Amino acid sequence: MKKIFYSIYTAAFLGICLAPAVLTPFMKSDGSKEKRELGELPSVKTEDGKLNFDFFSEFETYFSEHFAFRQQLVNADGRLKSAVFGTSPNSDVIVGKDGWLFYGETADDFLRINCLDSREIGNIAHNLRLMEACCENAGAEFIFFSAPNKNSMYPEYMPFNYIPSDNASNYQALTAALLGDDFYLDMRESLLSLNSSTPLYHKTDTHWNNFGAYAGHSFIMAKLGRESCPVSSEWYIKNDRLGDLAAMLYPAEEAKDAQLHNDYEFGYQYTSRFQGLDDLDITTYCESGRGNLLMYRDSYGEAILPYMAECFNTAEFSRSEAYDLSGIGEGDTVIVEIVERNLDRLQKYAPVMAAPEADISALTAEKYDGTAELHSRAHRSFTHFFGVLPEDAADGGNYRVYAVSGGKAYEAFNCFEDRLLGCEGESSSLGFSLYIPTEEINGDIKLVVENIGGRTFEIDRF
Repeated sequence: MKKIFYSIYTAAFLGICLAPAVLTPFMKSDGSKEKRELGELPSVKTEDGKLNFDFFSEFETYFSEHFAFRQQLVNADGRLKSAVFGTSPNSDVIVGKDGWLFYGETADDFLRINCLDSREIGNIAHNLRLMEACCENAGAEFIFFSAPNKNSMYPEYMPFNYIPSDNASNYQALTAALLGDDFYLDMRESLLSLNSSTPLYHKTDTHWNNFGAYAGHSFIMAKLGRESCPVSSEWYIKNDRLGDLAAMLYPAEEAKDAQLHNDYEFGYQYTSRFQGLDDLDITTYCESGRGNLLMYRDSYGEAILPYMAECFNTAEFSRSEAYDLSGIGEGDTVIVEIVERNLDRLQKYAPVMAAPEADISALTAEKYDGTAELHSRAHRSFTHFFGVLPEDAADGGNYRVYAVSGGKAYEAFNCFEDRLLGCEGESSSLGFSLYIPTEEINGDIKLVVENIGGRTFEIDRF
């Protein structure tokens, strides 16, 4: 009997171990819930017909992402560790208190580590002010706000071992830098002022819920001096939201989160080929709305979109990171929204707009002995100039860059165009970027670097 028992036990053990490998060809893997692309089956040969010496390592990666019952096992691991140990097996998800989940990428913001330095914060503030000036010159109104990370709104639900440092977070530092700028809306302070007993964010999703988005919309409209979308005062809850964080941690489940709904009947219509609220570009029309809206937004803009669309006659909502302000006109409203964890992106890509002319006649510039990196490319009716300053030309602090051509000076955005410079994913606080109408360029370009509180250099060697 013992031999029979051991044989059955051994067969069962081997069967359990081999089942994922044997059944892999018959089961389809899906990485959509985990917010990532799964690896493809590697080829024995490369594209040029040679042997692929990385085949075995690539196959190992492929198998680890596609073996049968992977999602169920990942799901069980997530449930066990979150329930018993209060930890997460997925680095993209932080398991908090009382079932709250937080996005792993917000940990540094919460802990206030690896923060942007004063020059980087200064660059962002400078760039936003240039955008506001562009809108003002065109007769348009400009508003900027950052959607707070969930753990900035609900720090009490973060794990007890996450203890913030005494540093100012990026959000706090930028808010201080923009103190006194009328275009800035402190969304975190505004939402906290509600002292709402109804949660404004989802427990198992990264984003604010419909009620929180409507609150954000109301603060925006108040900033514009206008009435918000007249929804009903009655909100009700349905468990019909598939939380993105829960989906990453428990991919085999349909882990639904509570969502707040309102029975208000929207009157706006989509004028673009609408597939979903995460479309790159969405345009709307509302007969009862007033004015034109251009809103640059990220995923936090999805829940707020219906309320904004209802209030404007025409609206365009774009997820592009290269803001295009070249077509704005009298009476338009321009809104830029970006989530707190991505504030650093505001010093990456210069908006497409005619660079403002600047009077630098009062500046006394000394000749810079070295060289700077300067590139140019044609872009529609503009010539796009971009590059990187040497550290000593920036004189250690905040700076402004002017491109001079034909006796005219144009002010640049302090942006590091990583993609165009061939170093995507890298960062630098010494970038500059601007668009000059091609017809206005007359002769060679030189740069004048005005260091705030320091020396001013003229650079003509690149």
